[in-house]
Amino acid sequence: MTSPLTPDVLVVGAGPAGLTAAAALARLIPGEVLVLEREAEPGGIPRHSHHTGFGLRDLRRLLTGPAYARRLTEAARDAGAVVRTRATVTGWAPDPSDLPAPSDLPAPSDLPAPSDLLVPSGLSDLAAPADNGTSHRPAVDVTSPEGRFRVRPRIVVLATGARERPRAARLLPGDRPAGVLTTGQLQNALHLNARRTVGRRAVVVGTDPVSRSAALALHRAGCRIALLIGRHRPAGTPAALGLTAGTLLRAPVAHRTRLVHIIGRTRVEAVEIEHLDTGARRTVDCDTVVLTGDWIPDHELARNGGLDLDPGTRGPLVDTALRTSRPGVYAAGNLLHPVGTADAAALDGRHLAALIAARLAAEDPTGPPPGVRLLAEAPFRWVAPGLLRPGDPAPPRGRLLLWTDEYHRAPRLVLRRDGRIIAERRSARPAAPGRILPVPWSFVPPPALHDPGSGPLVIGLR
Repeated sequence: MTSPLTPDVLVVGAGPAGLTAAAALARLIPGEVLVLEREAEPGGIPRHSHHTGFGLRDLRRLLTGPAYARRLTEAARDAGAVVRTRATVTGWAPDPSDLPAPSDLPAPSDLPAPSDLLVPSGLSDLAAPADNGTSHRPAVDVTSPEGRFRVRPRIVVLATGARERPRAARLLPGDRPAGVLTTGQLQNALHLNARRTVGRRAVVVGTDPVSRSAALALHRAGCRIALLIGRHRPAGTPAALGLTAGTLLRAPVAHRTRLVHIIGRTRVEAVEIEHLDTGARRTVDCDTVVLTGDWIPDHELARNGGLDLDPGTRGPLVDTALRTSRPGVYAAGNLLHPVGTADAAALDGRHLAALIAARLAAEDPTGPPPGVRLLAEAPFRWVAPGLLRPGDPAPPRGRLLLWTDEYHRAPRLVLRRDGRIIAERRSARPAAPGRILPVPWSFVPPPALHDPGSGPLVIGLR
């Protein structure tokens, strides 16, 4: 392995969050910004999404997915960031300062007993402070067609995004034929070969915003949409999906319905569905099934690095400055809140760029103050960011993000500590499954952040 690369900032992932962070950082700092992307092309999921709707909030333009991905890639490179594709970060490398010199190695008789080698839960040599009181410089190992190499930057930004659960992880019963895809697999197949026939008649499982993207991709490929099915009531279905299904696609939508059986030997032949309220079942003929939604973060690198994970989002636990539990490591985008829109992820990248630039300029060795955990209770599945610190900036776009499992037309939000309500407000937006509910940062009273010993804050409904 060659000598390590030493950029000021390493960004892992060239999706909207990573590319936007890299573009902003390259303009703000004098050192090098390096972006590593495991795919052959930068741009993330948008490069496969040929419908419009991208770029409104970050670029103030309405673009297709591929045009949006190209614009972000060009902006990062024009700003001076180095974007390398087909480069996979395989793991974290130890800090050389942790390795003793040969003369310092103990004699066999001086070695501690195995019981003395135990490390307290939650700690590892990757996150431990250096002897001089400053944080270790993070480092990662990378594999690419040119070979293996190591990168030891001053700052790492994790922007690895999220993915949909495949069929096996959803535990769907039935046969195992060809023709069962996630949205990402569908779009990738069509991107690699625009003429590839995915089928003639499809069932789309899900009524999230991404379900519309899947249905439009099928429509462009000449595949008829036989049915869209979702577990929620009509009020919880995004208006854009309902309009697209009813007008352009002329496809029915089955609400309060789940898929219970996939039928087919070599290729999908039909699916069996069940109404959740009545239990009535019926069979729908199709040769393609597209599974949409049910997102999980691509958190393997975060988990392998010993970062604290949020049990709700399953991504890294971060504060409003998007710092993780490991010094020098930040995170952004849908890795933190699976899953929001591409432009919202991009604005995460823009948010942390200014904070990282300020940290690099200050060279402040002191860590952040203790934080207060922010938790979500049913019907909310998670809230992000999940750690609040006094004196920290507001979160990206000045909003906390909530994910709900139930539809509420006008939710009345409450913030509790030890069972006592300390804040309350009615949301102007409905809480709908499959869509992020933004909550103004002003909802959290500043005094609540100054007493971490009083327990976590819990956000829920009255």
